[in-house]
Amino acid sequence: MDHVFIEGLEIEALIGIYDWERRIRQPLLFDLEMAFDNRVPAAHDDIAHTLDYKAISTRIRDYVSQSGFGLVETLAERVAELVLAEFSVQRVRLKLSKPGAVRGARAVGVMIERSRSR
Repeated sequence: MDHVFIEGLEIEALIGIYDWERRIRQPLLFDLEMAFDNRVPAAHDDIAHTLDYKAISTRIRDYVSQSGFGLVETLAERVAELVLAEFSVQRVRLKLSKPGAVRGARAVGVMIERSRSR
């Protein structure tokens, strides 16, 4: 299976469990890898047959900017569910990073992989 990816999608969000985190928006980084058969778009050279990564990025940005979850784990699950439900992908691998959350670490976060129910 082929993969389409979005790397380093930065979105400001209300995320965290501490009181101070509930008062500020913090940057989050999303890396997605989505299983998608690229043979049809390649054969037709037509954007109508592709997996529109701009549409996916916009949809994720809209969703995340309106969210207010406490845990990155919850947000990662919801974003993976959204991608599988709204776009023609069979599987999504998502890495959600929270830069600067731990002193001395560039970022912390989660990596998940979810598949479409058959």
